Amino acid sequence: MENNVVEAGYPIVFRQQEAQELGKYIKSGQSVVLIGAKRVGISNFLRFFIYHKNIVDTYIDGAKNHLFIPVDLNDLVELDVYPFWILTLKRIVDCLEKAKIDKKVKKRIEELFLDSIQSKDNFLTVENIRKSLVKIVENGILPTLFFIRFDRIKNVVTPEFFANLQGLIDAAHHKLCYVFTSFRSLDVLSPSAFSKTSLSAFAQNIYIKPVKKEDTKIIFKMYIKHSGVKLSLKIEKELFNAVDGYVQYLQLALISLAEGNKSLQTHKSIFEYLTKDERIVLASEELWESLSDQEKSVLRKIVNKDSITQEEIEKNKYLWDTGFVVEEKNETRLFSPLFDYYVEKLEKKAPNSVAELTKKENLLFSFLKTNNNAICEREQIVKNVWPEVEDLGVSDWAIDRLVARVRNKLKLQKSNFEIQTVKSRGYKLLGARE
Repeated sequence: MENNVVEAGYPIVFRQQEAQELGKYIKSGQSVVLIGAKRVGISNFLRFFIYHKNIVDTYIDGAKNHLFIPVDLNDLVELDVYPFWILTLKRIVDCLEKAKIDKKVKKRIEELFLDSIQSKDNFLTVENIRKSLVKIVENGILPTLFFIRFDRIKNVVTPEFFANLQGLIDAAHHKLCYVFTSFRSLDVLSPSAFSKTSLSAFAQNIYIKPVKKEDTKIIFKMYIKHSGVKLSLKIEKELFNAVDGYVQYLQLALISLAEGNKSLQTHKSIFEYLTKDERIVLASEELWESLSDQEKSVLRKIVNKDSITQEEIEKNKYLWDTGFVVEEKNETRLFSPLFDYYVEKLEKKAPNSVAELTKKENLLFSFLKTNNNAICEREQIVKNVWPEVEDLGVSDWAIDRLVARVRNKLKLQKSNFEIQTVKSRGYKLLGARE
């Protein structure tokens, strides 16, 4: 698998500060929560950290046998506790395929996985994960479970779930650690399950900000190498200025520029072109909607050059911790001109008087209409509406938001169609309403 991961080819100095900090905690057996703005590039960083062959020697401890087990919650079809534990056990089995461990142990853990699948019992599945991790540790291997996009299951996490996580660490004699990724700290994400007091001893927070310019260039060069896209030096410069370290902006902008007008050269023409790209606008909207009303108010003040009190800064520390807000050369600004533009335009945005479908909305509606009265799975929607970014992943929020827009416009058009939500699966377009 490593050979197929682009980030495995990054220079070892990529996001060096974050890699050193994460490596330090894993070396000491301490669990970590990586917190950052949505789609800021945490998954990109983790693919580098998990699959680069020199990570353990450089940042952890090459003398010990570490096993990184990535569990990407984007692979969950049903957002519930049992599917989460089954996926976790499956990824343990997957990662053991290439691990240097006795074949009998591998076979036994595979049997535990099959037992869990057949039983469909949550308690037994957690118990089988416990047995698997104990066997791994007994064979001299230090496992780290990476729960990527953990915020996807925030609504089903319970105190019992948290107790199970802690119990697995105890069973593995504290030789197991976790790395969670989320756009908020766990106590904010699921306060009923994770209290600040319990978390202080359980996991340390690391805030992941937009990448520095030298790291942006690494991502850019690797993308160019693998895609074959060619951009002039002038466009490169303007591109870096516009995205300013936000990985999804960078990826979407490169796709947009590859599709678009090759005559773009000036700062103004490139910037205007990117601000009109529907995918970039949706990314900005997702960032905006992830914030509280208080946080939005602070960002509006920054865009309008209004003064901010120290109390506002302290209450909205998340904005500074995650890099939404940047203090630079006696200036307080938003992290990216593209996001700054979006926030500024919010104030001037007029309500839609015409219910015409945008390009992406039309793609979604056409796909649902082609499959009228049939369930369209989320994965199918991504494949048909976002084929150009399928490999990058499309968030639940982006899918749900696009569906909401189409629903609203169908109502404005007094259409005979309506979109029905099919829980945990996707959507269905129904014909004329009675």
